[in-house]
Amino acid sequence: MPPSLALLPLLGPVALLAVYFLARRQPGLRPRDVLAASRWASCLVLLIALIAVLATAVQGPATSALIGWNGLGLSVRLDAISGSLFVLVAFIGVIVLQYSRNYLDGDPRQGRFLGGMCLTLAAVIVLVLAGNLFQLVGGWIATSLSLHRLLVFYRERPAAQVAARKKFIIARISDASLIVAAISLASAFGSSDIATILQRASVSVTTPFPIALAALLLALSAMLKSAQFPTHGWLPEVMETPTPVSALLHAGIINAGGFLIIRFADVMLLFAPSLHVLAIVGGFTALFGAVVMLTQTSVKVSLAWSTIAQMGFMLMECGFGAFSIALVHLIAHSLYKAHAFLASGSVVEISKTEWQPDLEQGPPVVQVLASVAMAIGIYVGVSEVFAGLGLFAHDSAAMRTLGAILIMSLSLLLAQSMRGRAPGPAIVRIALAAAGATTAYFILQTAAASVLSSTLPPIPVPSTAGLAIMLLAGLSFFGVTLLQILAPARTNRAGWRAARVHLENGLYANVIFNRLVGALRPPAQAAHYRRERS
Repeated sequence: MPPSLALLPLLGPVALLAVYFLARRQPGLRPRDVLAASRWASCLVLLIALIAVLATAVQGPATSALIGWNGLGLSVRLDAISGSLFVLVAFIGVIVLQYSRNYLDGDPRQGRFLGGMCLTLAAVIVLVLAGNLFQLVGGWIATSLSLHRLLVFYRERPAAQVAARKKFIIARISDASLIVAAISLASAFGSSDIATILQRASVSVTTPFPIALAALLLALSAMLKSAQFPTHGWLPEVMETPTPVSALLHAGIINAGGFLIIRFADVMLLFAPSLHVLAIVGGFTALFGAVVMLTQTSVKVSLAWSTIAQMGFMLMECGFGAFSIALVHLIAHSLYKAHAFLASGSVVEISKTEWQPDLEQGPPVVQVLASVAMAIGIYVGVSEVFAGLGLFAHDSAAMRTLGAILIMSLSLLLAQSMRGRAPGPAIVRIALAAAGATTAYFILQTAAASVLSSTLPPIPVPSTAGLAIMLLAGLSFFGVTLLQILAPARTNRAGWRAARVHLENGLYANVIFNRLVGALRPPAQAAHYRRERS
């Protein structure tokens, strides 16, 4: 694609910004022009994204000419990573904006809300299409600031103000980390162009201090952006915002940390300790979030904890060097979780099925062993089929570790289906679903490895420390899986009831963080609102 034509995707954010400025003129109830403009602009962005991906597939990756001076300005990098994220953000944007038209219908600030959503989408697109460090940092900061406006949309809600305060503080630390990392990268590689940096990093045989510092700061910035422990507490609390915002979070906002690490994969490989940090923190957050999620009674809060866990798992995959799998995980989770939030109001109707497993009765040991054997059989059978076709090989410790974790997940699913008096057809259906999920895993993994082979580096050979971290991750996931299988039968025991209370409160890590950042002080707007009401 000619560099001049590669700038065309920027028409998408321009169209969304036009809706934002129109909304400033029509911020109120049922703004006719804003409603129409937001629909047409979002559809235009999706069309541009599809054209950009098609052009990239035909003509290969490209970086546009720079609109600016001396590396400072706007440029577009189109490749498999940015193209897939561009389509993802545009597709979710169309759905969420259409949903918002009905969800906010009757709200006196409907126009303002739609304008804020368009502004945030524009910032995310600028971020994922960034061709230089200046634009990347600018998009990173703009995404956070525009999201903040949505988090405090209902300023009279104290809980929303507290969550936004914490998110604002964490985001500014993340911004500072990325700024220093960008300066270090530009200094070490002599360029602010991202494609140039990645090309030089891929052939580098040394790791000077600026590169090591940049890799560590990239990891820190990504973890802060993606709500990793112990800075995760704001995410479950933003449920005070309108539901479309929760869905929009999964359009390149909460998962921007994963995008950042995947984008700079070649740089991260130059300093293995940065990957180890991601694997340790991400793995712990994944386990922590998954366990706490099971104790939540609110549907949306439970989904938020699930997002925390999934973001941790995604960063753990990056820490293992499985960047292509992490990108597939990012896309799949974004689509699933955006839909889950938009459908959260219908959870009661969705959960009405003919049969539900008896969660108060744990499966006997023989059923647990049977479920593990079935899971191993399904995984081995599907993997051997793919290996026989030459599409998959167990050629890395990272793939073996992720495969073992998948087997544990299948074991949990199958064990749950055997609880109580489970009918045979139900077990067969769940076994077939497990086989289908395993097949989809291998298909997506194979497709991603093929499409991204020229964009992302292969999975590296782990060091001794990396192997130890992978072994620890496997054992930890095994322990949590066993806990999830056996815990329901022990819910009436005093020790388990006490543990549930502590887990439901996230082991109070969020309370400690609140005190550290002063988030418990009531914001001025909320205090003023309470005084007026009293």
